[in-house]
Amino acid sequence: MARDKSKQGRAAQIIQTYRLTKQSDPNLGWILLGTFAVVGVIAFAVLFFVLQGIVFPIVFGILFGTLAALMVFGRRAQKAAFAQIEGKPGAAAAALGMLKRGWKIEPMIAFNKQQDLVTRLVGPPGIVLIGEGSPNRLKQLMSSERRKHERVASETAIHEVYVGDGEGQVPLRKLGKHMTKMKRTLKPAEMTDVLQRLKALDANRSAVPLPKGPVPTSMKGMRGNLRGR
Repeated sequence: MARDKSKQGRAAQIIQTYRLTKQSDPNLGWILLGTFAVVGVIAFAVLFFVLQGIVFPIVFGILFGTLAALMVFGRRAQKAAFAQIEGKPGAAAAALGMLKRGWKIEPMIAFNKQQDLVTRLVGPPGIVLIGEGSPNRLKQLMSSERRKHERVASETAIHEVYVGDGEGQVPLRKLGKHMTKMKRTLKPAEMTDVLQRLKALDANRSAVPLPKGPVPTSMKGMRGNLRGR
């Protein structure tokens, strides 16, 4: 019974993801149907020619068509999700929510009145300070945060990443991949100590209100929905 409820829950999540994606991608249904049909027919034709039968080509044609449609759905759903959060405060933290285990995200550790903000990511590359907003205004904010982090974690590599489509910036949709490609300098056993030091740093920050405006939620749930977990 519990397993049936779990399957129903996953199905509901996939349907919800489809509906949300279709809002910004109206032709999604036709694209998925076309992908299923084209790939399914090609797979059927190839297997029919090789096996000289009818049952297995039909079965595998359906399987290959479904798999291709799911892959296209996943990519378009992810693209739509990025389009919905891009430009909103905290978009970087939401995008980084798709990273697997072994990363610690702390959104909005610093910001200003113009809603330029800094998100912190701790993981295999060390400490990564991620700036969102105007590059010129962010320089002072990022420099201040770097000095604070160097005082409590001087032996840990500290990186600065600016989110955007300009020169020297990392597009939001490529942010997660950019992080995973960075050189690994922090071992899992060392991460606990670094996080404890940063916890002490954060405890000394003055309590100030978060910037106004919608803050997008993590995209990790969408990744799980598309994987059926």
